Amino acid sequence: MTLGSVPLATPDLQIVGGARRSSTLICAPVMAETVDQMLIQARKAKELGADLVEIRLDFLKNFSPRQDLEILIKQSALPTLITYRPKWEGGQYDGDEGKRQTALRLAMELGADYIDVELKVAHDFYNTIQGKKPEKVKIIVSSHNYQNTPSLEEIGNLVVRIQATGADIVKVATTAVDITDSARVFQILVHSQVPMIGIVMGDRGFISRILSAKFGGFLTFGSIEAGVVSAPGQPSIKDLLELYNFRQLGPDTKVHGVIGNPIGHSKSPHLYNPAFKSVNFNGIYLPLLVDNVANFLKTYSSHDFVGYSYTIPHKEAGFNCCDEIDPIAKEIGAISCMIKRPDGRLMGYNVDYLGAIAAIEEGLRASNGASRVSGSPLAGKLFVVMGAGGAGKALAFGGKEKGARVVVANRSYDKAQKLASKVGGQAITLAELENFHPEDGMILANTTSVGMKPKIEDTPLAKQALKHYSLVFDAIYTPKLTRLLREAQESGATIVYGTEMFINQAFVQFEKFSGLPAPKQLIRDTLARNT
Repeated sequence: MTLGSVPLATPDLQIVGGARRSSTLICAPVMAETVDQMLIQARKAKELGADLVEIRLDFLKNFSPRQDLEILIKQSALPTLITYRPKWEGGQYDGDEGKRQTALRLAMELGADYIDVELKVAHDFYNTIQGKKPEKVKIIVSSHNYQNTPSLEEIGNLVVRIQATGADIVKVATTAVDITDSARVFQILVHSQVPMIGIVMGDRGFISRILSAKFGGFLTFGSIEAGVVSAPGQPSIKDLLELYNFRQLGPDTKVHGVIGNPIGHSKSPHLYNPAFKSVNFNGIYLPLLVDNVANFLKTYSSHDFVGYSYTIPHKEAGFNCCDEIDPIAKEIGAISCMIKRPDGRLMGYNVDYLGAIAAIEEGLRASNGASRVSGSPLAGKLFVVMGAGGAGKALAFGGKEKGARVVVANRSYDKAQKLASKVGGQAITLAELENFHPEDGMILANTTSVGMKPKIEDTPLAKQALKHYSLVFDAIYTPKLTRLLREAQESGATIVYGTEMFINQAFVQFEKFSGLPAPKQLIRDTLARNT
């Protein structure tokens, strides 16, 4: 099953005036032990921007149904969804089933806006109310699967069974074993004829919680405090609204993201989402925890899934999935950016080298006072690249393309020689680099991890060797000022931070994703706040 066949709206890419486009509600679970604490949490949820609260009665200590429900429903700062989840459906309640259902009926009588009834007991519950319920109250009939996400056919049959109970709103929550599991729930959501909540739990189901707004979900859950969640993979209300622009998502929103494993550390969503919003581009950028790149791309084949950044360990797997590859990326043997063309073909680029080389060129121009139109300031320079891994390859090929004379220095001479031969350059070991100075005014680029947090006092090259370089670049950006850069600066060289490479990559990718000029200052400011 793929998402390629889902009919979606026309590609209206501009959001006018930032108006709310999504009707999907944000529901904040309230899981306190006392009524007073629950009311405080409900007020906090309202301040944060939630639309309703889920009152989890099963978390209350010393629950007095009539007294407590009257206060909770009448005094809640937001509309209420009353849930009294039993242990057999993943909740906390372990008492008499009759008493539990009586409390839910009481919640209806006292004016709750929604109540949640589990599918397993829905027929019993409906029999006890005999069609008598206040018009205002909507009954959500729910099913929770904490093991996996069933097949499309099985989820479809489950929805039919829930509808047959008389449910006002269908809720299906499954668990992601793989990121592709969410696609089956999206397929059901987009075709549902009744209001439906479709959630895929766990880190690999995270996208279901955000994209429910795109595919027409009735609501999504957002936590009041980051990490204090009622189910795994739940985002915070703050992230939904501020980071993912949840209110602006719609059927025609274009989906982008960073593909990696692990991916939780990535700062990229913090860069691209505010940048998209600032130019009214109707796109979203998500962290994509992918195990198998080919399966992901095949599953999310619709034209609304359009652009990806690639990070460890998937740059080579992404390369192998491309229909066309930029010549430099082909030589490097890895991609860091993929764009889906209107005809569905996947185009691969390596923006690592574009970002780093652009940063080095800017540093050289600033130090020489050279104009941008006078060709690359790297042309003819002796360009020493430390490291022969993925980033080293990108810098070496980038230097070659700009007309530099490339020297590859690596711990293993064989690896250095292999890369140097591909770029028509020279190979030496890192040990030999200490005494390597055929000329002054050389350019040095470090792509090794020496000097990265936590070992910030390490450096890949002794200070006395740095006096022969006019510019030193370090791909590390934690810390921003590495020992190598600090000592290069003390030796009189121009220095270029690794953050500049990251920023330039963001500029290039933003323009490839959106077709619009990058809001450069906003991206710089955002990165400064998030590093």
